[in-house]
Amino acid sequence: MGGFNGQAPEGCAVVVGAGGLGRALAAALTERAAHVHVMLSGRREAPPCDITNERSVAALAERVWDTGAPLRTVIVATGFLHGPGPEPYQAFAPEKTWRQLDPAHLANAFAVNAIGPALLAKHLLPLFPASRRCVFAALSAKVGSIGDNATGGWYGYRASKAALNQIIRTAAIELARTRPLSLCVAVHPGTVDTALSAPFAKTGLDVRPPDRAAAQILDMLDRLHPDDTGRFFAYDGRELPW
Repeated sequence: MGGFNGQAPEGCAVVVGAGGLGRALAAALTERAAHVHVMLSGRREAPPCDITNERSVAALAERVWDTGAPLRTVIVATGFLHGPGPEPYQAFAPEKTWRQLDPAHLANAFAVNAIGPALLAKHLLPLFPASRRCVFAALSAKVGSIGDNATGGWYGYRASKAALNQIIRTAAIELARTRPLSLCVAVHPGTVDTALSAPFAKTGLDVRPPDRAAAQILDMLDRLHPDDTGRFFAYDGRELPW
């Protein structure tokens, strides 16, 4: 990424989300040495970014600008599936039935999975140079596909990831008007051995370590062309239905 097709390193890459896969993606980008600067940001990282706070997102964009290197790659590796939610909710798990729907849990899922990435697009996409191939990729999920939903359940996660997919599609259309060489895509990372997927990594699934998953995602992104913008891809390059 960045120093594409064997070219000299160029520009800045930003990974937002410092979980297991986000850290692996930042490490893989650094190892590939295609950018002059790789920045990993999260709530407890330096520079910090809380994607549920627009001021924090705007501050991150300022930090990127201050590097003096043009922004070439953004990977949004944030996500919320289970775990602590807003007080007093401390045990949020994916809903198995509509009887478990809770407005606070739904709001938290949308804040992290859809609104946060939208704010990152708002503040970071304008930093892409018009004359270079740049990539904005947000980690979505296959369960966010409406066309692929055959089992139901997981209301908040499914719906918030479906919202993310629509945001990516819409942003890609606008991005193409001024930056026709750039891409804005949604990515299904598959099942990765991280805290997010650990409770649901059933026997028989292809659970991949973060470093392998990161390499596959970056390889897939490198193969994309500008006319692939606004689409939904799995880590192995398969296009997924909306």
